[in-house]
This record gives sequence, structure tokens and C-alpha cells, in this order.
Amino acid sequence: MVILIRQPASVEQIAQMSETYYGLMIKLAVDVKREILCGGGELHADCEQALLENGSYNEDIWGADWYPELKRVGFESLINIRPRQGNRSLAIQDPVLRDKIETIVRRLLELG
Repeated sequence: MVILIRQPASVEQIAQMSETYYGLMIKLAVDVKREILCGGGELHADCEQALLENGSYNEDIWGADWYPELKRVGFESLINIRPRQGNRSLAIQDPVLRDKIETIVRRLLELG
């Protein structure tokens, strides 16, 4: 289930978003300008599409993963391959951008 998160997520929302990967991981697309995210589904692209439909711009959206049990953010996704934005890898290369994404993810998804 893909869910748009604007405010800190509830326990129920985290559970719904993590169903696809048995509670181990949540695929995310994070809009770094609007500081919101979309989580759940099988692909980062599913989340990216939901953000685009909600008014986000492609250049502001980056793919990440949230590992609820480990409270860890991953930064690899096919949607991150953006040569025109200076990112030629699955992994987000810019440490400042990574920090911003991690801050947004933790604010919205880290329970307690």
C-alpha cells in the first residue's frame, strides 16, 4: 500500500507501508523541497508517481528505503540515477542531500 506522509506516521501507517516486504523495509520517494514522502509498494517508482500526482516535481524526488526495525535509512534506488542532476549512481552521492533525506525520513517515520 502506497501512503502519502505529510505528518509523522502512525504505527498503523508504518505497518501498512511495510506489508510488501514483511515489515523489514519500506520503499520511499522523498520530496526534499516539500519535505514530505510517499512510502509502500513494490517499487520506488510507485511512490514517485504518487508524489508527482500530488504536485511534486521530479527533480525534487529521491528514492530511499526505511528499515523500521533497524531505524536505518538506505539511499539506493533506480530513480536516483540522474546524470543531469549530477547523480550517476543508484546511491545518492551528495552527502548534504543524503542528510536532508535522512532528516525528513526520521521526522516522518521514526516512531518513539
